Amino acid sequence: MAFESVSLWFVPPLLLLLLLLLRAQRKSSSSHGDLPLSPPGLPLVGNLHQVGPFIHKSFASLSRHHGPLVLLRLGRVPTLVVSSPDAARDVLRTHDHICASRPATTVTRILLDGSSDVAFAPYGYEWRQRRRICTLHLLSPKMVQSYALVREQEVAAMIAAICSRGSAAEIDMSAVLFAFSNDIMCRVVAGNKFEGRKGLFSELISENSVLLTKIYLGDYLPWLGWVDWLLGNVERVKKNQKRWDDLLDQVIKEHAERVSSDDEKDFVDVLISLQKDPVLESILTPEVIKALLQDMFAAGTETSYITLEWAMAELVRNPSKMQKLQDQVRSVAGGGGKMVKEEEICQMPYLKAVIKETFRLHPPVPLLLPRELLEDCPVQGYNIPKKTRLFVNAWAIGRDPKCWEAPLEFWPERFMDGAIDFTGVDLRFIPFGAGRRICPGLNFAVASLELALANLVHRFDWELPAGLSREEFGMEEVAGLVVGREGRLHVVAKPWNG
Repeated sequence: MAFESVSLWFVPPLLLLLLLLLRAQRKSSSSHGDLPLSPPGLPLVGNLHQVGPFIHKSFASLSRHHGPLVLLRLGRVPTLVVSSPDAARDVLRTHDHICASRPATTVTRILLDGSSDVAFAPYGYEWRQRRRICTLHLLSPKMVQSYALVREQEVAAMIAAICSRGSAAEIDMSAVLFAFSNDIMCRVVAGNKFEGRKGLFSELISENSVLLTKIYLGDYLPWLGWVDWLLGNVERVKKNQKRWDDLLDQVIKEHAERVSSDDEKDFVDVLISLQKDPVLESILTPEVIKALLQDMFAAGTETSYITLEWAMAELVRNPSKMQKLQDQVRSVAGGGGKMVKEEEICQMPYLKAVIKETFRLHPPVPLLLPRELLEDCPVQGYNIPKKTRLFVNAWAIGRDPKCWEAPLEFWPERFMDGAIDFTGVDLRFIPFGAGRRICPGLNFAVASLELALANLVHRFDWELPAGLSREEFGMEEVAGLVVGREGRLHVVAKPWNG
């Protein structure tokens, strides 16, 4: 009887509260004029329940039902999902200055010391200075060219590692490709391959990808922030941040204690030197330096090795494409005992097409990185309010049948005319983003990918493991900020001697 009396007292106020919240939400939407249609949501949580672990797929599904411009209510956060080239042009080109900032989130505040890196920093003077430093001293075309010898040496080391497994050996290419990408990044950033720390780098980088794509309730429903603590999500972020902190403190200490000539200076040396400049002292704090290094080590390694992994997986599943690529590379480079050189790659248009097609079908960061509107912004005839969070679904655009013929097919020939590049001019193809926040590591990544893939297909013939059919060779994704292939990539490598 007591239970019934409590229920009768509790239910009407709860219903009244829900009605008031719904009314407030409708008023908030109408106060900014015309808005895109929103899928029906639930009180308080809005559309949060419609977002699964593969966020890009959830958003793509909603866009298929509600159009290429969808306004979601993720708790208290209005979120615009863009899934067409025309809408992407509005936010990444026409109004890029309004859409160039980043939202502050639980994970970036903890993991990157208040988003003090380049990738997740809010738009403004400090971000521009940090990006300029990274570009000028590490990622400019001139600097990328200066790393040619490093790339050649690490590709040679990768080929030697595969050869050491013996003829017709089954290789765990996931491990090989991670080691290659990580070794290049570590050498140009810190002048050291960190042989004894590869396992640690792999753990930290993989954990970053998971943590940066998790939904933290406190970001969307502030009054439920305690749930993130209760579930251990915040503690997990803090643990990974502490491990990064310890690693990077050691790297910086090693550099500060050594004496290097100008020719031997790497990016860490440059950052330590610039920190002494009175103009940059307040910008390059110890915390900022570690956040920048975390960007370089994590983003530079993971996106490259995952793209190579997807490329190899697609080629092994499509023997005719593999043969076409091998024929071109081998006709240019010659006998199987030599290395493909960077200057020869300009004569390999099909190689470039294969890499572009891999990026189209498997963009490593399928939603790009989230943006936040600095002021009200017109998009496709709608007025999107300030502070709206923005996602551009590069994965959905790359698979849109309105933009691409046979969009789910791996068909590099579509890029053979060379008219579409990586620079974000053609908004159908934006694996590195576009506008002010386009990935500054574009040239660095493409140079490494081209040289690595050219030598892999030149020196070896590749097959699926014995007894495994094309249909059984899984191409499922694993959830994360950077979306890789589920499971390890095991393939058979047979040396080719020409």
